[in-house]
Amino acid sequence: MDIPKKYKPREIEDRWKDHWAEEKIYAWDPSRGRDETFVVDTPPPTVSGSLHVGHLFSYSHQDFIVRYQRMRGKNIFFPIGWDDNGLPTERRVQNLLNVRCEPHVPYDPDFKPEAGGGKKKGDPTPISRKNFVELCDDVVAEDELAFKSLWTRLGMSYDWEQEYATVNEHCRRISQFSFVELFDKGEIYHDKRPVMWDVDFQTAVAQAEVADKELPSAYHHMNFRVEGTGVQLAVATTRPELLPACVAIVVHPDDDRYKPYVGKNAVTPLFSVPVPIFADDKADPEKGTGVVMVCTFGDQTDVEWWRDNDLPLRQVLDKKGHLIPVTFGTSGWESLDPDAANAVYAKLQGNYVKKARRIIVEEAEATEGVISAPPKETSHTVKFYEKGDRPLELIPTRQWYTRLLDKKDALIEQGRKIKWHPEYMFKRYEHWVEGLNQDWCLSRQRYFGVPIPVWYPIDANGDSDYDKPILPDKAALPVDPMAEAPEGYSEDQRDQPKGFAGDPDVLDTWATSSLTPQIATNWAFDPVRHQKLFPMDVRPQAHEIIRTWAFYTIVKAYLHENEVPWKNIVLSGWILDPDRKKMSKSAGNVVTPEPLIDQYGADAVRYWPARARLGVDTAYDEQVFKVGKRLCTKLFNASKFVIDRFSGIDPSELGPDKITAETDRAAIAQLRPLIERGTKAFDEFDYAQALTLTEEFFWNIFCDNYLELAKPRTYDETLTEGRLSAASTLRLMHRALVRMFAPFLPYITEEIWHWAYSDDTAMHKSVHRSPWTTLDEISSVPEPKSERTWALMIEIVEAVRKAKAEANLSIKAPVQRVDVACSVDDRAALDHTVVDITRMLSIGEFDLDDTPGATGLSVTVELGEATSTT
Repeated sequence: MDIPKKYKPREIEDRWKDHWAEEKIYAWDPSRGRDETFVVDTPPPTVSGSLHVGHLFSYSHQDFIVRYQRMRGKNIFFPIGWDDNGLPTERRVQNLLNVRCEPHVPYDPDFKPEAGGGKKKGDPTPISRKNFVELCDDVVAEDELAFKSLWTRLGMSYDWEQEYATVNEHCRRISQFSFVELFDKGEIYHDKRPVMWDVDFQTAVAQAEVADKELPSAYHHMNFRVEGTGVQLAVATTRPELLPACVAIVVHPDDDRYKPYVGKNAVTPLFSVPVPIFADDKADPEKGTGVVMVCTFGDQTDVEWWRDNDLPLRQVLDKKGHLIPVTFGTSGWESLDPDAANAVYAKLQGNYVKKARRIIVEEAEATEGVISAPPKETSHTVKFYEKGDRPLELIPTRQWYTRLLDKKDALIEQGRKIKWHPEYMFKRYEHWVEGLNQDWCLSRQRYFGVPIPVWYPIDANGDSDYDKPILPDKAALPVDPMAEAPEGYSEDQRDQPKGFAGDPDVLDTWATSSLTPQIATNWAFDPVRHQKLFPMDVRPQAHEIIRTWAFYTIVKAYLHENEVPWKNIVLSGWILDPDRKKMSKSAGNVVTPEPLIDQYGADAVRYWPARARLGVDTAYDEQVFKVGKRLCTKLFNASKFVIDRFSGIDPSELGPDKITAETDRAAIAQLRPLIERGTKAFDEFDYAQALTLTEEFFWNIFCDNYLELAKPRTYDETLTEGRLSAASTLRLMHRALVRMFAPFLPYITEEIWHWAYSDDTAMHKSVHRSPWTTLDEISSVPEPKSERTWALMIEIVEAVRKAKAEANLSIKAPVQRVDVACSVDDRAALDHTVVDITRMLSIGEFDLDDTPGATGLSVTVELGEATSTT
């Protein structure tokens, strides 16, 4: 193809991204065997708005690895999915269109959101669940097209034939199949128990979705009377609003201050409720006063004490975070002074947590003998849903769970079977598993997601029998229990006595995303395909979701097949803003990629993440994009020159056997360690090291020195032996470098490849399907006479360049004379390179003298009036 005059990234990108799609350059070949296939478990990005440079960063890393493996001859299975379901999508639709899902609202087949949607003020429009899900479908479909366009422009080499979305029929089928199979195995169960609950999103949350935040708080010191004595026990609590939910007092068994009171009752202040005092090792004698108030429920330790000691349930918070109506003096709410207790509680009832906390502190301060000490300011860790705005509460609700706590040792062992890159990241996984204190809560009280495939029979009294769940036959999947009747029932029996009720919940998004390997392989429904692809070779992902995506995927592979899901996991770091804070949409400090691609080109933008090592957090720095564009421009211009120097020679006359010049052989000797070290780095998923090595060779050895040394011979008027040697070396080295840059800079390398190499035998029309550079390509080129030849040549070159620079002369200025004194061995190494050095540097006279026993070189440069000795 014709070589353009200028480097225009957008024109190159438009040409080749369309070509790759038309030619199916990145398609997986299902006919090839597992041993020759490289399989990637690709992260499906959450489709909830625009992508930012953090996505570009981590997703590019996997593409570098994949492109290298493709050039190594592997049959690449590289799918791409979209994580549509879950709270982010619902929140995006609510905010974008100003709607609110209300399941009791009837379906309106003609509903259209108001023009302007979220931009208009006013209360959200209540719509049916079905209408809401349809809006979600429409919004994510638009987002997916935008995401696909950006990924394609960035040069991601996905096989788009393997595209999926986590709420499409295929994914719902796989996800529900997993649920039913694990239920049949006894690994999934249903229970009503305290669960972490987000009062804003109105849903249960799993332990893996919880983020700890340090918040300012205060210890409030209140006296509890020991029943039958005149003793007061001071309790320091940061949650005084839960005082009406107090069910016990706990002290450490070795705390001598409180041993006499263990086994007695304490009486709560303000509410006069007798509660037992017991001892437990989990009570910290150094924290607060050493006396702990157990409430239902303040934290997970409260849950454990409540469960292990068969304490009563006194729930005062509802699912929206209000204090609910209760009456002291009734069963379960016994009080020694119910009238006074009810008078205080009436002031709390109906309020949110923060206001209730303020009111009860005021009541305590106004009541004699309740406050034992002034409030003490502190800060403590509070649990939030990772996308939530208010602290989580522990609310007893009925949920579905997967058993984890009995498998912690086995799951750690599964993690050890996987190679972690970087290796130290395994510790994060191990610590997460060790710290598990809950089984996996699977159910979410949301609308847009994979429905839980369960119905419940309703008895004659109209009550659902949760102990006898009805599950579908696996062949009938996927199902929607809220829209379909179970086998043996008809739709008119829904929610009727002796009829059925559909489970209204959807599965946690990770219950589906944990199955990305199985979704891609069509596990259970195409066992031959599954066996060809599973376990996969590599999982690329960010390090902060080890506790979710990596962990849950390991869980599912273990529970279903007693297998690991992949052999390797490669972990990217975070992108930090200039203030060294993590870049995220929620923090409002993100940068979108499109303007960067417009300004610098896709290859230059890809260069930025290619410089970052796995697991290392990287600061966003636009200077790196400029460096990337400079590299692409230099590669473009250098390639034009190189190809011009051999394009007029019949290719049959060029080859390794024509490389006879000592300078050329010395340059190729420098290529050998690059190939060895670059290949080793890529084999270890260290793409950053591979790029660094290639880039340093390209600038320092190839462009700055070898091109200048070889250039004069390429201008010989006749096809001399020296010209053939130089042209053959340029072609060999350049073709090798283009391929070694290809995983990082796919567009410019494809462009250059088609200028000169797409018709080469043993190569491919596309650089991205051509074989990776190997030592075999240069094995027939003889070694130089000395392994020091190249270093000695460059030492002389640098000495002359330095002398010219110090004299403020052009690099092309003629040199009167150069004298080099060296050892006998070094002279032998340099003898056959003098002509190239002389022609490169425009040296008039060059004298090379050897001195027996000498070490190193002594270089004297005469520039007319000036003389420089190195």
